[in-house]
Amino acid sequence: MSEEIGAPHAPHAPQAPDTPATTAPAPAATAPAEVTAAEVARLAGVGRAAVSNWRRRHADFPKPVGGTETSPSFALPEVEQWLRAQGKLAEVPLRERVWQQIAAHPGGAVAALVKAGSALLVVRERPAEWLKLAAGPDEHMAGQLRPVLDEVLRARLGPGHALTEVPLPPATVPLLRAAAELAAELGAHEAFEFLLGRHLDANPRQYTLTPDGLASLMAALIAPADPTGPAPRTVLDPACGTGTLLRALPGATALYAQDSSPELAALAALRLALGGPAPVRAAAADSLRADAFAGAAVDAVLCHPPFNERNWGHEELAYDPRWEYGFPARTESELAWVQHCLAHLREGGTAVLLMPPAVAARRSGRRIRADLLRRGALRAVVALPAGAAPPYGIPLHLWVLRRPAPYAAPPAGLLLIDSAAAADGAVEAAWAAYDTAGTVEEVPGATRVVPVVELLDDDVDLTPARHLPPPAAGGGPAELTAVRERLTETLGRAARLTPPPAAPPAGAAARPPLTTIGELARAGALELHTGTGAGSGGAPVLTEHDVYAGTGPSGTLAAGPEAPLLTAPGDVLVPVVGAASVARVIDADTAGAVPGRGLVLLRPDPAALDPWFLAGFLRGTAGTRRASSHASTATRLDVRRLRLPRQPLAEQRRYGTRFRALAEFEDALRLAGRLGEQLVQGLYDGLSDGTVSPE
Repeated sequence: MSEEIGAPHAPHAPQAPDTPATTAPAPAATAPAEVTAAEVARLAGVGRAAVSNWRRRHADFPKPVGGTETSPSFALPEVEQWLRAQGKLAEVPLRERVWQQIAAHPGGAVAALVKAGSALLVVRERPAEWLKLAAGPDEHMAGQLRPVLDEVLRARLGPGHALTEVPLPPATVPLLRAAAELAAELGAHEAFEFLLGRHLDANPRQYTLTPDGLASLMAALIAPADPTGPAPRTVLDPACGTGTLLRALPGATALYAQDSSPELAALAALRLALGGPAPVRAAAADSLRADAFAGAAVDAVLCHPPFNERNWGHEELAYDPRWEYGFPARTESELAWVQHCLAHLREGGTAVLLMPPAVAARRSGRRIRADLLRRGALRAVVALPAGAAPPYGIPLHLWVLRRPAPYAAPPAGLLLIDSAAAADGAVEAAWAAYDTAGTVEEVPGATRVVPVVELLDDDVDLTPARHLPPPAAGGGPAELTAVRERLTETLGRAARLTPPPAAPPAGAAARPPLTTIGELARAGALELHTGTGAGSGGAPVLTEHDVYAGTGPSGTLAAGPEAPLLTAPGDVLVPVVGAASVARVIDADTAGAVPGRGLVLLRPDPAALDPWFLAGFLRGTAGTRRASSHASTATRLDVRRLRLPRQPLAEQRRYGTRFRALAEFEDALRLAGRLGEQLVQGLYDGLSDGTVSPE
């Protein structure tokens, strides 16, 4: 599904305290927002170790008010006052202040997000009434806001919506006022996106998210092949999570969302209502067991269903009329979701589902797959590269389905695409061509329309790689020759760049004093920024893999309310997860990209620090070991603790010249390795398939 929390579709899941359906009274007073040591460090722009030092060295540092002995929490107002008194904080940014109120809410962050989102919806829909309500005291505002909120929710979400009971005691009003203040700065929709994004980032293990890029691709596949044709007007996501897929489709006139988690259904309802004018109908129930929109037919369905569920209702749903193409086996929950989505489509409507690759080949589902093919319901299977969506180690598939019209002749072939081998935009172009003419130009290894009769064997295996013609080995003999020539040139360059013999320093010169990245940042010798890979605009993203591999930016920018920080020549990027010592200096070719998650960007002042000197000393393994902490599954680097010597700028540049030469030698070796692998594999493939002679 688009996002899931815990065991997402287990029936009768217990509600978390103070979720949208809870009616328990809220506390009479709101405790001050609490922050952890890591959040204090974020407010002050320092490392967590600095906060520990402050607690030991300063007797007046605020005392813990909660948490545990090993992970205490502190009152935000006390921390803010102490930091300002110490000259370590000018002002807590508004968005940070609102987020801390969300995180510290006694009913949990989700309950606070629902309350804040509800208030933001009133701000967006009834701005004049909100200003009038906000002018009064908290108790008066809490009492008068309830009927206004009910009217707005009923108008946007319909009767019996997923937010029927959102408690708004006077103690909640400061949070609502703060959310409205943030909306005045960012906009109501952008404010909710920011707060929801912070919650999802803070709880990555609780949610399975559909990446925005994949959601856009799925939405593009349900758009009409003919741009002048009617766009989908009514759209359903029966496993909606927080509404990522429905949010990716602009122009709809009605959005239907359902999720078994009441929390996610409420968040999706608010997110979609704040994102556009279309009416939203959201329900909290298991779609397979308790379909909230039974009998409704929509133009399109987008769905990221839960994978590999055994307890999906196999016993109680045995005679359900949705199983038009066959009763799914207990192990085929995904084929139950496929038929649920088809049952909700009008004739000619399109559904796009994200599926695990095993569904295309498991023997237990071959009869249903065969019937989907014979009747023309399944139109395309798109193989995605590993890493496109969680679980990131598995190359998932997209299934494109169409509700067949009675007596209409089914298509003669199934479109199969391997997006890893296709060019950018090729998936959408191939689907548009197939949807219009029933055929596409065959691209070896990437695209083919396979006759249905060819697929209806004993296995009915729909895995694209099994049916796509292999690409020419290494591009054929001519391209292999070109690769060989480039490899020879690169090896010659690597030989010329080989470093001279290592020699010890002359004499027994005293070692210069050391400093840390944190001290240099405080002194203004460099700026330190944490990568996010999010923001507005369309800049490419440098990922951790790009930094390790020395390649160009390969990531895509996630939506965010702020303009992202862009790399500039002379910046130094350092990965913070992993045991390897890596630091990459940005050149003109990689400038203008956004640093992704897991990266720290160091921007040295050229009058104080040479970037190659900085990057070279950060590559030292001894310093990396000293500045790293170890968890059960990963090593994390505290960049602020990395040390380097204090040297005059002229001496830094002398070191920097040598470090830069080493980096060029490393790049040449890396390129030679890639070219060698390409040549060897191409020759193996060519010799084995007969396109290359053994002579």
